[in-house]
Amino acid sequence: MNYQKIFVAGHRGMVGSALLRQLSALNGPQPEVLTRTRDQLDLCDQAAVEDFFATEKPDCVLFAAAKVGGIHANATYPAEFGYQNTAMAMNCIHSAYRHATKRFLFLGSTCIYPRNAPQPIPESSLLSSPLEQTNEAYALAKIMGLKLCQYYREQYGVMFHSAMPTNLYGPGDNYHPENSHVIPGLIRRIHEAKQSGADSVSVWGSGNPRREFLYVDDLAAAIMHLITLSNPPHWVNVGTGTDLRIADLATKIAEVVGFEGEIHQDTSKPDGTPVKRTDITLIKATGWHPTVDLDEGLEKTYADFQNHYETCSR
Repeated sequence: MNYQKIFVAGHRGMVGSALLRQLSALNGPQPEVLTRTRDQLDLCDQAAVEDFFATEKPDCVLFAAAKVGGIHANATYPAEFGYQNTAMAMNCIHSAYRHATKRFLFLGSTCIYPRNAPQPIPESSLLSSPLEQTNEAYALAKIMGLKLCQYYREQYGVMFHSAMPTNLYGPGDNYHPENSHVIPGLIRRIHEAKQSGADSVSVWGSGNPRREFLYVDDLAAAIMHLITLSNPPHWVNVGTGTDLRIADLATKIAEVVGFEGEIHQDTSKPDGTPVKRTDITLIKATGWHPTVDLDEGLEKTYADFQNHYETCSR
């Protein structure tokens, strides 16, 4: 690791926290790790971002900052998801270029790919057909960040590149009852059903959509791997290459939680993309592969939820 100053943007989030764990475990000389809370540095404020880069001059940026949420949040707040994610990416990428950052790794999401992309999804399917409407604003913002990294790299020769993780879960997730992603949302709902002695729990949608899930520490390890490569892809999928039905995921979570009631599918709620599984051929060819399977990851995530239940967003 040849970096002197590494800025982890979004260090309080699930991915940022996992990156801090990876950085603290590095062997040899430790780089200076720069972090800023939202109160200390609003990444949507172009002048503030420019001042930060001019003063601190990080030589590596791990960009994990984002406004994130599940189907409900994306559908309810598209303006915020579009504006905030675009502004943060544009400000940081441009200021990093202006102040000679050696390496910028932009973190996106596999929701950048079309709703009807081929399965498993290759990187080449980007912009090949329409996006999934329920998260279009977030996806467009992430596409712009990815493409801007590509443009700066091609035009100016800077090492700016991107990683596109599949659905993430793990310690530090957002367990909000409405604005969370599927795994933390199901963990909370099923845990509370068990605690209340309920006979059943309701799960959004038909249960038929298939999803792929990656434990967040596996993503952090992939990011640390990617920033060591001399010629990484412009963008690369990070996932497990395997998926399962949401109904089967709910059953797995019920087993972890110890809930013995029935699981009902609320078909009045939207399903989102029918199938989403990534082709991870490209990143595996660079020497990385996931190490935490879903059963182990769910156990660890439920333990984290129990430890933080009283302070979870309500």
